[in-house]
Amino acid sequence: MLTLPNILTLSRILAVPLLAALLWWPIWPAGYAIAFVLYALMAITDYFDGYVARAQGAVSRLGIFLDPIADKIMIAAVILMLTHTRDIDQGNVIAALVILLREIAISGLREFLSGLQVSVPVSKLAKWKTTFQLLSLGALILGGALRELPWVHLTGVVSLWIAAILTLVTGWDYLRVGLKHMD
Repeated sequence: MLTLPNILTLSRILAVPLLAALLWWPIWPAGYAIAFVLYALMAITDYFDGYVARAQGAVSRLGIFLDPIADKIMIAAVILMLTHTRDIDQGNVIAALVILLREIAISGLREFLSGLQVSVPVSKLAKWKTTFQLLSLGALILGGALRELPWVHLTGVVSLWIAAILTLVTGWDYLRVGLKHMD
């Protein structure tokens, strides 16, 4: 079912290889600038696909399935590329790893719980976690385009750690709910 919300979600997935290619060369600031614009568009479509789906009554099973996958693919690809280019350096890779591991673990937990027909709604704190993830990675990408402004990169690093802390808290919240349904 190719509704507008699903097309927006699919566009995010299809844009990930281009985003990764633009981040491949850390010495190419223009590539980072283009990557930042693309990343910002992807983040905006993440908001609008859900908004449009709810507003138009076009929430679909395909959208419910694809939206979190698109988010995780985008976040994971950017984290991997920024680690590759050392924009996320050794000291900060732990925060990035916490985010990646939580995303994988909670995806598995949600799949397990869905088999039991247990729904775990997204909390407000989890929405803040996502906001800080998007902000941090966007600032780190923009920092690659604006290397003469080190505060942009620093904003990305600080936001990355805030996102990692929120990731641990929300991950624990989901795990606590999930453990109640395990033998």
